[in-house]
Amino acid sequence: MTDLTKIPTPEQIARLPKALLHDHLDGGLRPQTIIDIAAEIGYKALPTTEPIELGNWFRESCDSGSLVRYLETFSHTIAVMQRREDIVRVARECVVDLARDGVVYAEVRGAPELFTEKGLSMSDVVQATLDGYKLGEADAKAEGLSIRVTSILCGMRQNKRSQEAAELVVEYRDEGVVGFDIAGPEDGFPPSDQLSTFEYLRRENAHFTIHAGEAYGLPSIWEAIQLCGAERLGHGVHIMDDIDLSGPKPRLGRLASYIRDRRVPLELCPTSNLQTGAAKSIREHPIGKLGRMRFRITVNTDNRLMSQTSMSKEMTQLVDAFGWTFLDLQRVTINALKSAFIPFEERLAIIEEVVKPAYAAIAAE
Repeated sequence: MTDLTKIPTPEQIARLPKALLHDHLDGGLRPQTIIDIAAEIGYKALPTTEPIELGNWFRESCDSGSLVRYLETFSHTIAVMQRREDIVRVARECVVDLARDGVVYAEVRGAPELFTEKGLSMSDVVQATLDGYKLGEADAKAEGLSIRVTSILCGMRQNKRSQEAAELVVEYRDEGVVGFDIAGPEDGFPPSDQLSTFEYLRRENAHFTIHAGEAYGLPSIWEAIQLCGAERLGHGVHIMDDIDLSGPKPRLGRLASYIRDRRVPLELCPTSNLQTGAAKSIREHPIGKLGRMRFRITVNTDNRLMSQTSMSKEMTQLVDAFGWTFLDLQRVTINALKSAFIPFEERLAIIEEVVKPAYAAIAAE
């Protein structure tokens, strides 16, 4: 009989099937790819052209504890994603990298407006991204790996192009785009600024998540859920501000209770949250407490380049910090699939045909 209460080894974690809801395309480039494209287009601003050093530079720059400085590193990745062929390459490699890490389903997000500086339209960007994902899925299949990657389109909070991105979500929803998000600096740009866009998406029966509760507190989360109608919360770590842990049992405030009881998914990104100052260490990250209180937590990478991370690394850290078992890892994986923006029967098939059998087999070793 399989015992899912055992603690998995790092080698076993690497082989477990994983589901990823919060990963930024422009935050997951291979350092060598950045160097290659920069050389082709004459981009001279890179701090180094040695791939290991460049990867370390991104990580160190993002370890400052400041979301603003964290976001500044994206100037380099965005600069090398302005041609169609470069977007296709980045998207293709993204899929292969995720598949090699055991990811079987991923929703990867990006803001099309960021990649239009050299003449591409936002529609061109969306099509290039989807084409890259299809090529990456074929590459993964050739390696004996199975993965499905879909796209979430972002609008940048500080700009005025969210409606354009939302309309592209509706236009491409049958071609691999599954939802919408707003990204960028939270402080000073509340979700309600984009309210008309979220109302449009709801009228069109389109899915959306909202970055909220990462660098700003409860008002951002409240607006995202109660004013805008978000189905999921990007990060949402500051929901802990509405939970009193001073007594023998946690006491949830009304917003925290609503989010837990309504099973609103939290797209938690442990390493990234440390870098932006939302937590001081993995052991102190709210994911442990939120999991014990049975919030619908999911584990995500956010920006694999900036955090030098992967789903396997994130899961291994959580196993080390909280003693998570196969059952805990299976729960967050199923949570992610339950919360995915693809149709129910497709989610269920991955859970029943891929995740549960693999967890049982690997735990039985």
